[in-house]
Amino acid sequence: MVQRTVLTGARVVLPGGVVDNGRVTVEGTRISAAGSAADTAAGLAAESAAGTAAQSTAGPAADTASGHGEEAEQALDLPGRWIVPGFVDLHVHGGGGASFSAGTPEESLTAIRTHRLHGTTTMLASTVTGDLDDLARQAAVLSELVEQGELAGIHFEGPFISPHRCGAHQPSLLRAPDPADVRKLVDAARGTARMMTLAPELPGGLESVRLLADSGVLAAVGHTDSTYEATREAVEAGATVATHLFNAMPSLLHRAPGPIAALLEDERVTIELINDGTHLHPAMLELAFHRAGADRVAFITDAMGAAGMNDGRYPLGPMEVEVKDGVARISDGPTAGSIAGSTLTLDRAFQRAVTIDGLSVAETVRALSATPARLLGIADRVGSLEAGKDADLVVLDDDFRLRGVMRRGSWVVRPELV
Repeated sequence: MVQRTVLTGARVVLPGGVVDNGRVTVEGTRISAAGSAADTAAGLAAESAAGTAAQSTAGPAADTASGHGEEAEQALDLPGRWIVPGFVDLHVHGGGGASFSAGTPEESLTAIRTHRLHGTTTMLASTVTGDLDDLARQAAVLSELVEQGELAGIHFEGPFISPHRCGAHQPSLLRAPDPADVRKLVDAARGTARMMTLAPELPGGLESVRLLADSGVLAAVGHTDSTYEATREAVEAGATVATHLFNAMPSLLHRAPGPIAALLEDERVTIELINDGTHLHPAMLELAFHRAGADRVAFITDAMGAAGMNDGRYPLGPMEVEVKDGVARISDGPTAGSIAGSTLTLDRAFQRAVTIDGLSVAETVRALSATPARLLGIADRVGSLEAGKDADLVVLDDDFRLRGVMRRGSWVVRPELV
């Protein structure tokens, strides 16, 4: 039996713009139609008529042979709601009290489920600086979850980062990006490594960027003390991502523009931004959007285990983090007081972008869904509401609070229950 879900009456955000009184039809795990209520209803009627005509010509056996069987239909009218694509997070370390760096399927699944409840239907699992063998073991566990379809890939953040910009990473475990070590982690991921953050100015940095690019892994510039010139070299070598731009890198100065200017100005680079009100002043977010545009900006959470949880103490790799008033900071050691990721979820990032930062809904959707999906090379499946794509969607109310989440045709959060 094929489950059909028809959502009507909402404002639907499509690649071409917002459709009032829209309609999204889901059959099984895929979107079969998305658009205005009139257009999608007419299209489905034509499709149904064609199917009936074909069946009368070919006989009863044709229905079984073509794979069409009995259908169960669920209809939901959602007036006053928005329907947007499921969110895609390029950079998340954990949530729900759990961490991907724990290296267990149980903790990883807890983190995944926590962020799904907040609208993130596709995500990379981000690691934290650690011993190479430990990171390889974590990658082995995470790669299985990628193969099972729970994750879109692995993002290695560290250990190949600058000791001068290490943030919440353990300084004693940092190392230069020797290409042999980079290759070890990529190989440990068994084809599921999608991104690696490194400081290109370190010995072996440019060679490692080239290795990653040649291996089909996104090379991201971050936690770096690089100059403007060295960063441009890294982009020419194949770097295409700016890891949480502005954070953990030299500030933008008028005679020393540093990596920020180099990354913002190059059309080949996608910019990560953490829109939680702590990591970025609104003026810097506006600057990034003005220079790069929504087609080059990807909102991320950089969330650690405290996302979706109360204040308290939580692990972040080998470090301990204290969360107070929703802000995570390293609690002890040489980097005590440093911001340690975030407790952000992408539904909150969406709401803030529209209600505080003044972005349009369409711009916000691109930054949360379409742009990161395109960067990962999976825009043919996710990132927008279009026929044939995975039925990943989020329902929001007039205040842009999350009211429903669907992933691959199944409700994670049912709209009528919130």
